[in-house]
Amino acid sequence: MQADHPVFAKIFAPINRRWGTWRGLVRTVMAQLQLATGGLDDFKLRQPEGIRRVVFVCRGNICRSSFAHQLATSYGLPAASLGLKTKTGVRSPAAAVEAAARAGIDMDLHRATDLKDFEVKPGDLFLVMEPGQAIELRERLGGRQDVSISLLGLWCPVSMPHLHDPFSLGGDYFDTVFMRIDQAVCALVRELRRSAQVGRNEALAA
Repeated sequence: MQADHPVFAKIFAPINRRWGTWRGLVRTVMAQLQLATGGLDDFKLRQPEGIRRVVFVCRGNICRSSFAHQLATSYGLPAASLGLKTKTGVRSPAAAVEAAARAGIDMDLHRATDLKDFEVKPGDLFLVMEPGQAIELRERLGGRQDVSISLLGLWCPVSMPHLHDPFSLGGDYFDTVFMRIDQAVCALVRELRRSAQVGRNEALAA
């Protein structure tokens, strides 16, 4: 029986809608196990009062991190975004722009920024979409102690350390992952503003 047979299509449709692909489901489960066993403890935020800017990170900076960047900016949070393996200046694909528009966010003017072209600043909180990307970013930053790295999905209502890449996937999954990013960013904004008020960080408390 072929993979595109209607029976398989019916079986995989709910998986694709919620997790992008079966690989997305597997990677999500593996990340949850890492989280449950303490394997991701290094990427839990411990000093939110020291954060001065949030920087969203994914592979291409054209879907997940770009949406999170524009969303955080719409809440008045100092924000930026970058890709670990991208080409500076690349536009977001139409599917991402359309999904963002459905969520009330305009991504028409977004252009990708590669890490090598990005200026890291003290007080940056890098919010990454996948555990593997967080590990790679930590290595590439060379152990800087004046920045923090965390996983954006830890702020979802149910922690999701892996937010699977929607690039080239269907509109239903774009809507799903953008909804999760929206929930996480909203929760993050609330936490950082509470911490900023305590620490008198005017840039984040606004």
